[in-house]
Amino acid sequence: MTEADHALVDRFLDMMAAEAGAARNTLLAYRRDLEAGAQALGEVGTADVPALQKLGAAWRELAPSTVARRASALRRFYGFLLDEGLRDDDPSAALPRPVHQRPLPRILDAHEVEVMFREAEDRAASGQPLALRNLALLELLYGSGLRATELVSLPRGALRPGQPFLILKGKGAKERLVPISERAHAAAARWGETLTKEGQWLFPGGKAHLSRVRLFQIVRAMAAVAGIAPDRVSPHVLRHAFATHLLAGGADLRVLQALLGHADIATTQIYTHVDSARLVELVNARHPLADKR
Repeated sequence: MTEADHALVDRFLDMMAAEAGAARNTLLAYRRDLEAGAQALGEVGTADVPALQKLGAAWRELAPSTVARRASALRRFYGFLLDEGLRDDDPSAALPRPVHQRPLPRILDAHEVEVMFREAEDRAASGQPLALRNLALLELLYGSGLRATELVSLPRGALRPGQPFLILKGKGAKERLVPISERAHAAAARWGETLTKEGQWLFPGGKAHLSRVRLFQIVRAMAAVAGIAPDRVSPHVLRHAFATHLLAGGADLRVLQALLGHADIATTQIYTHVDSARLVELVNARHPLADKR
């Protein structure tokens, strides 16, 4: 990437952080995609329509989802340059638009989650600090549907006695209320008793809080102990299980959207495809004509 492109990308990311409230991981993702664009184009800031029209061929070996994500980053970047008067035109109409079908999320069934909890609870009964921590992590991942970043970055005093919810800042620095069960409160409290009073984080790790990579490893290890293939389980899979099992239990889609912190209900609607059998059953049981033959 040229020095001029570096300066433009830095200005764009500053705007994303200040005005859109983009999180650090989002900014890093935008930077990587814009750098990939610069690598294919030579100069990303001054690229014209013919140059952008060649990206489809340059990226033909990539997954459609990757091409769509990179094109989206470039589209937003060129819109910013036009708004700021740094370009006289917006060439983004020439960007590739691959057909991308959102994959259905991987989930665990209720029995598999139950087995994971049973193993975690049996180990936590020993009072060993790491076993208490793992149970608290599992309770908050599956019981409240937290994102991995939201979970590991919880401050020490996030869960307060008598307060049945958390106030979280999710993607885009948007706040939302997340209900916390009595089970999760109890598990987090037992884990908290093992921590030093000086600590800042509920789940400390190294010089700061537990990393997302370490959380991923912990969850996979817990799955292996429960006899579940580790490659089927991750923090995000447990979040998907939270959503799918809530929907199966009769939760309203709008409520689920609020609990998950989705800006667009279209993102939440993926779970209606996952649980299509329950939706068919619901129509057959609740439709006014269901009892007429």
